[in-house]
Amino acid sequence: MNEVLITPLDLAEMLLARPPVLLDVRWQLGDFDGRRAYREGHIPGAVYVDLDSELAAPPSGPIGGRHPLPAVADLQEAARRWGIDDGVPVVVYDDSGNLAAARAWWLLRWAGVADVRLLDGGLAAWRAEGLRTTTGDGGRPRTGSVTLTSGQLPVVTIDDVAAGPEHLLDARAPERYRGDVEPVDPRAGHIPGAINVPTADNVDTSGRFHPSDELRRRFADLGLDSDAGSDVVVYCGSGINAAHQIAALAVVGIDAALFPGSFSQWASDPERPVAEGDRP
Repeated sequence: MNEVLITPLDLAEMLLARPPVLLDVRWQLGDFDGRRAYREGHIPGAVYVDLDSELAAPPSGPIGGRHPLPAVADLQEAARRWGIDDGVPVVVYDDSGNLAAARAWWLLRWAGVADVRLLDGGLAAWRAEGLRTTTGDGGRPRTGSVTLTSGQLPVVTIDDVAAGPEHLLDARAPERYRGDVEPVDPRAGHIPGAINVPTADNVDTSGRFHPSDELRRRFADLGLDSDAGSDVVVYCGSGINAAHQIAALAVVGIDAALFPGSFSQWASDPERPVAEGDRP
């Protein structure tokens, strides 16, 4: 489809010709056993990836939030464990519209893996095409030899955000942005100046990304186009779903920066102001 997404049928052809490394990133906020879901059914050849332990460093509150970026050496060790070599394509998926898998997509691109794509619609779309799944723990992949280097995608610090980027997007659900509810972080609300652009609105009811023309119109209505570039900063609760927003922006040619600590880091510092309600 493009450099961000791949369809189930295209992936099925790819698996027959030049198999990519296939990563299953099942995860949801709260108590959810992704490995159990993987065992109950996954795409043949997929390797299970644990988001909390392999795609993030330990939580660090005001230092880095709930899901800090992992050290590149740790990510490289994990990527080799998944079987990734230099120059080999990678496809990632989950069963929640790629809201979790986008973290793996972003991290690997940030670390220099050029060909990483999201399976559009995830596992549900694969099954909807009548394609086969398998159960169990899966085979142990061969050890890869990829070399990773951080910094290939833009990130910003909490102080950069405090300085006021031109476009600051909060990718969380509206009720969390407004401060009506806050299930995990120490304060409710949003970073002053941020506009709410919920990640869930990037996809249709089947979990597939909306067509690029629709995404382009959505972001254009917010004053965002391909000229905005690094002036666009995205955050969410802990830097997970924000990666999905960055993927949607990338589909239409906008290269946005991630605030990895996101609201979990911001809200953990009592000196940082928090806004509530619908207004930035």
